[in-house]
Amino acid sequence: MNITHIEHIGIAVKNLEESIKFYEEILALKCYEIEEVKDQNVRTAFFLVGQTKVELLESTDSEGPISKFIQKRGEGIHHIAYAVSDLTQSLDELKQKGIQLIDSEPRPGAERMNIAFIHPKAAGGVLTELCEDGEI
Repeated sequence: MNITHIEHIGIAVKNLEESIKFYEEILALKCYEIEEVKDQNVRTAFFLVGQTKVELLESTDSEGPISKFIQKRGEGIHHIAYAVSDLTQSLDELKQKGIQLIDSEPRPGAERMNIAFIHPKAAGGVLTELCEDGEI
């Protein structure tokens, strides 16, 4: 697996607009994209900090994964995402090593990325996302 950099840090929030306001007015960051990812039941907002992004995630469904995360743990860091040069190859390597995956195949994510998640049980309790530029 070839990890090139931290792609983004995902933060679960209850209210996207209020959270954007904090990041823009208090932290002086600029939201450069808001996107709804319908099949994941989320709205996202992105901020660039150096080479790394911060992704705010608001649930669009009370039964969606972000809503359930907030109900269980409250708002806060949801996942860390690493950019990889070949997502399919990376997933194959992880499968060969017996790593528990949430996604065994790449799927579409925000910002036209291909994504897949490693189960937190396999990654020290951290939900870990692998990302690759491009569309499936």
